Amino acid sequence: MFDHLSQRLAKVVKTMRGEARITETNSADMLREVRLALLEADVALPVVREFMARVKERALGEEVVGSLTPGQALVGVVQKELTQIIGGSAEATAAELNLATTPPAIILMAGLQGAGKTTTVGKLAKWLKEKHKKKVLVVSADIYRPAAIQQLQTVASQVDADFFPSSAEQAPVAIAQAAIQWAKTHYHDVLIVDTAGRLAVDEAMMSEIRALHQAIAPAETLFVVDAMTGQDAVNTAKAFAEALPLTGIVLTKLDGDARGGAALSVRFMTGQPIKFVGVGEKLDGLEPFYPERMAQRILGMGDILALVEEAQKSVDMAEAQKMADKLKKGGGFDLNDFKMQMSQMKKMGGLSGLIDKLPAQMQAAAGQANMGMAEKQVRRMEGIINAMTPQERSKPELIKASRKRRIATGAGVPVQEVNRLLNQFDQVQGMMKKMQKGGMAKMLRGMKGMMGKGAPF
Repeated sequence: MFDHLSQRLAKVVKTMRGEARITETNSADMLREVRLALLEADVALPVVREFMARVKERALGEEVVGSLTPGQALVGVVQKELTQIIGGSAEATAAELNLATTPPAIILMAGLQGAGKTTTVGKLAKWLKEKHKKKVLVVSADIYRPAAIQQLQTVASQVDADFFPSSAEQAPVAIAQAAIQWAKTHYHDVLIVDTAGRLAVDEAMMSEIRALHQAIAPAETLFVVDAMTGQDAVNTAKAFAEALPLTGIVLTKLDGDARGGAALSVRFMTGQPIKFVGVGEKLDGLEPFYPERMAQRILGMGDILALVEEAQKSVDMAEAQKMADKLKKGGGFDLNDFKMQMSQMKKMGGLSGLIDKLPAQMQAAAGQANMGMAEKQVRRMEGIINAMTPQERSKPELIKASRKRRIATGAGVPVQEVNRLLNQFDQVQGMMKKMQKGGMAKMLRGMKGMMGKGAPF
């Protein structure tokens, strides 16, 4: 989402060289570049003005320390102020939900139609179950949208959360009150109430959700907003913040192809913290919002911590350890291991999910390839390996011309693709041998060579 903004800001580092300090003169072009980048990213004008005033005040006269260039020093200032704008504090971490109340803790979800509220309810239920071991009940008070209640029931079953049935003939307040009573008698820790959305803000909608809020007194009132709607997202969030005592914001579709201005504007314009961001359509695609990490990603520094956390959550550590032990004992790296590596990568969000969290320089190197095509190629490679016999997977050297033809037919691909897979396997196998010998530098050079040849990883 922030690709263009990151590219524009990256120019700042490259332009100022050999200066001892940041001055009004040598920073003018830099600050203009930053301002244009923010405006092009659809950041709200009041946010741009406030941000630029803060950056200019802090940057002018700042000493360039050690090996830093003035451009790098200015980027450091920009990062601090960006963190402040989107998170409220340079030291801020992910804002936790306030569930310290007599069960059930009620979470009221608000937002426009199409923002992803119902999917977010499912994602949040899954997050609460897995991260906080909560017993979660969900209910739909959306009596207007066709199949809204059925959709929530389906989502709830997918994340193994309890579902309280409702119908279009009931009033939203009555639905919520009945769900609260059920949650109390069945010992649920959290009740998430999904509400009706509209295509635009209107008084009827606001009156209804105000009455619902007053009747159930939720511990958390979260506004769900689509980050891809740009300035409209900011204006809608502001309208809801004026009508309801919001406690936080959930930004959905943050992995989309929009310019990202809403993500930078919505916290400043509403005064409410961004608590979660939604990425992807899968029900595990909900992440706590860390302002400092988001600022680093926007500035092209990547989010290596998120990458590590994703690995810890998704990678089968037993399988990884098993392969490490095998290599340590001198066992060969075979096609079963190759397939396992591809499977682990898919669990971490695939190539595009991994690359999005890497620093800009590494993203640029990988970005020469089409990620969509590369991920499709990975799936085809898995299909080719699946078409092999167990013996062929464990002893790839057995695969000669006649076997290649049989494998290609079984996988439904040309023989050339089987050859390409085996060539890429040979390269990875060579890297693994270098790792066994402790040649990390040689291995990294080998990886660089592979990237240059257009390999998908």
